[in-house]
Amino acid sequence: MNHGLRIGVLALQGGFREHRDVLRRLGADVVEARLADDLHGLDGLVIPGGESTTIMRLARLYGLDRAIRAFPGPILGTCAGMIVLDRAHLGMVDVAVDRNAYGRQVASFEADLAVVDGGSPLRGVFIRAPRVVDVGPSVQVLATLDGDPVLLREGRVLVASFHPELTDDTRVHERFLDLVREGMHVGA
Repeated sequence: MNHGLRIGVLALQGGFREHRDVLRRLGADVVEARLADDLHGLDGLVIPGGESTTIMRLARLYGLDRAIRAFPGPILGTCAGMIVLDRAHLGMVDVAVDRNAYGRQVASFEADLAVVDGGSPLRGVFIRAPRVVDVGPSVQVLATLDGDPVLLREGRVLVASFHPELTDDTRVHERFLDLVREGMHVGA
């Protein structure tokens, strides 16, 4: 069902391998993107967790910041990827976040997340995770933790405070691939 979808995973730093592996298990053709030219011909892009300052520094150095802003397909950003996409950085999703707000590395945890549409709880892994402190009017909250939004969508951009690639639950990646397929039909 996902065969033929070319998905790029930004492979500058952080947990790109885990996203790559989940997307491949779901049938996507995955490309590790390190340069701006690597984004050409992709149907979707994932910006993984890691260290947001390092990711932004390398993205600027390699011209990826401009290339990501110009990328026409759906984008999934997790943890540091959410920070990279927020209004203070690339400005691609109208959220403000507080970096590392869920605690230091030693305070990492897993929790069941409330899915807004009433589906079964989603398992979230939080590692130095950002907390969403403000949500713009066009942003849809998809899942929460103790009332705080942790999975959100604005148009073609999906962001998560947590690491969905570190659990066996593939629903976040499946939702992202659904966005990619929807975008392909709209663009056709």
